Amino acid sequence: MDTITTRGVVHILSAPTALCPHVEWALSSVLGGHTEVEWQAQPAAPEQHRTELHWRAPQGAGASLASALRGWPHLRFEITEEPSAGADGSRWSHTPDLGIFHAATDVSGNIMVSEDRIRFAYEQGAGDPTVVFHELSLALGEAWDEELEPFRLAAAGAPVRWLHRAG
Repeated sequence: MDTITTRGVVHILSAPTALCPHVEWALSSVLGGHTEVEWQAQPAAPEQHRTELHWRAPQGAGASLASALRGWPHLRFEITEEPSAGADGSRWSHTPDLGIFHAATDVSGNIMVSEDRIRFAYEQGAGDPTVVFHELSLALGEAWDEELEPFRLAAAGAPVRWLHRAG
């Protein structure tokens, strides 16, 4: 049986300097061979770095990458794996405070929320729409998006706009 390959992207949104070689090693161990990435300063976090790696590997490599990277507490990342024959796409997001989030995605990159998850939200929120809202927010990974957005914007070269600062 032939191995089905797919493509994806790893966005390391922030990593401390000392962690960068370990991240490279983890990427190489999952994707095979030596993986070199170009690290840049992360404007949203002093003494942190960011990088992006486009990859092509066997189906399921995105999950392996997420597993290899999720153990480091000071790492922020996102991984996408495109849909391929017989498999939906996927997105993983990780923050030090929230841990890891995973969602299936369609061909356009939209998060797909399962029927069972929607039913669960309705059941939990019977009589209280705020609970339904909370459960659907979790299913969509909104907390991860909110925490990662300043790092995404800075990675895109946009000016960093802090929404709040500890005083």
